[in-house]
Amino acid sequence: MYQQESHHFFTREDFQHALEEMIQPLRNEMIHSELAGLHLGSSGAVYDQKRADMEALIRVLWGLGPYWTMNQEDELRDVYIQKVSNGTDPDSPYYWGTVEDYDQYIVEMAALSLNLLLNKDSFWVEMSTTSQRNLVAWLAQALDKKIPKNNWTFFKVLIRLALAHCGEKLNREKLIEELTLIDTMAIENGWYVDGKPTQKDYYVPFAFHYYGLIFAKFMKEELPEWADKFIDRAKRFTQEFIYFFDSAGEALPYGRSLTYRFAQGAFFSALIFAEVEAIPWGQIKTLLSNHLQTWLAHDIFTFDGRLSIGYHYENLVMAEGYNAPGSPYWAFKFFLLLATEPAHPFWQAEPESIVKKENQIVTAGNMFVVQAKNGQHVLGYPFGNLVHNQAHAEAKYSKFVYSTKFGFSVPKASSEYEAGAFDNVLAVSRDGQYYRVKGEVIDYHADNNCVSYLWRPFREVEIQTEIYPFGEWHVRVHEIKTTIPIEIREGGFSLPLKGKNIGGIVEPLSAKIISEELCSQIIAIEGYEKAKITQLEANTSLFFPRTSLPYLKNQLQPGTHRLICLVGGITGEGEKHAEN
Repeated sequence: MYQQESHHFFTREDFQHALEEMIQPLRNEMIHSELAGLHLGSSGAVYDQKRADMEALIRVLWGLGPYWTMNQEDELRDVYIQKVSNGTDPDSPYYWGTVEDYDQYIVEMAALSLNLLLNKDSFWVEMSTTSQRNLVAWLAQALDKKIPKNNWTFFKVLIRLALAHCGEKLNREKLIEELTLIDTMAIENGWYVDGKPTQKDYYVPFAFHYYGLIFAKFMKEELPEWADKFIDRAKRFTQEFIYFFDSAGEALPYGRSLTYRFAQGAFFSALIFAEVEAIPWGQIKTLLSNHLQTWLAHDIFTFDGRLSIGYHYENLVMAEGYNAPGSPYWAFKFFLLLATEPAHPFWQAEPESIVKKENQIVTAGNMFVVQAKNGQHVLGYPFGNLVHNQAHAEAKYSKFVYSTKFGFSVPKASSEYEAGAFDNVLAVSRDGQYYRVKGEVIDYHADNNCVSYLWRPFREVEIQTEIYPFGEWHVRVHEIKTTIPIEIREGGFSLPLKGKNIGGIVEPLSAKIISEELCSQIIAIEGYEKAKITQLEANTSLFFPRTSLPYLKNQLQPGTHRLICLVGGITGEGEKHAEN
């Protein structure tokens, strides 16, 4: 669909054109449908169809709102005025309906609120008086509703700011209460926990910091102490978050909501919007340009040009229960930088490279990050994070390592090793059919050489794991205490399978596969019986539709056992490096 895969995004026109290209496939439906929503597909989510269609329409505002600040003649502005008027009119057949506790509508109100903050004179003022009253009443419903005590708290903050911007009285007492609650989620080095101490992922940059910087932009005169607090945290967070991107702009795939794709870079766009030069503008330009260019080189669009549910390709297996067909347009948060003047120093800056250390322990984010090969390959070794009651939580938060070149896999079924897609985990089974992996840990530790954790896949099995990263390799050491017989399988990096046959080299205690200049190798040092290669179930990897996996295995009797292996995910000249 998109024709600028090899284009460098440096100018305002570059980014603007990218947004226009992505919106183009939606325009006809927006203009000619009477719905106060967009019906983009037939897959479902945990919320109903009306909310899913509304979400698809309103999430596009994350991009259109900033775009309209400099393009007020766009025909979609009037289309949105009409659809928002219909959606908030109780007498309209297209009324979105009343807002309930924990309602998905509250999430989508954030994009509506940003649009009102950015485009009061060209959007709000153009609405009829009746439509204005309806919109105020509809948004205000959220302010007394129950919501999760996490990043959702910012939704009420943004709604209050937007309503005040449009002439409503600001309840400062309630606003301060909400800001104070957000304050309780802030931890060291500019990080936040998303409601729970073990929950740290991309919601920290593209939710907490993103909204905090919007707040700082609009409230720096009225509440300077809070604006300064959000700016200071963002500056400190930047120094560590840059390590999550490789030199090509690929972000470390980790955590939930990965279908939001280039929202991973939205934090840097918010820095630009809030005029916070946390690192030099030229470095931010390089990062954002590379990030968008890399994403547009992946197969992220459907045949008719819509953003698909998935990651590097269309994939419902990895999706969250709250991912409807329009959910991926959360990625449009990336385009907040379009709400800046052409004279902004970001647009004048020349691209600069970002210098990083090879190893960085992000203590507050619970991640040991390796910038291998001068940053060409980023590997992240997490410790202690997990989100409960989320799809594939163990796979998204608790593997031994995550990679910007190899990605990771999620299970498709609960039985059979291949369906579990257990790359970069130690899978433990009682019967050789059903496997358990590391999820929540009992204890963990990280230092400059190692990450370690204590975990129990079964009540009768306790495992102390130590991981020693170096470059594109790492050593795994497991001490296993078990009172029952178990089977263990130690997975390496999965990698793309293009042909009919898996191929690879299998020796008694090592296995190696080379594919597309990627090499995955696992070598037993102690405690394993044999090495093997297998084809995983299709569409389990976030990066590749078909994959193969090298792994080690053994049968362990009750007692204490030590396992040691060397695991590599090697890029470039894989054959040469694998033999060294």
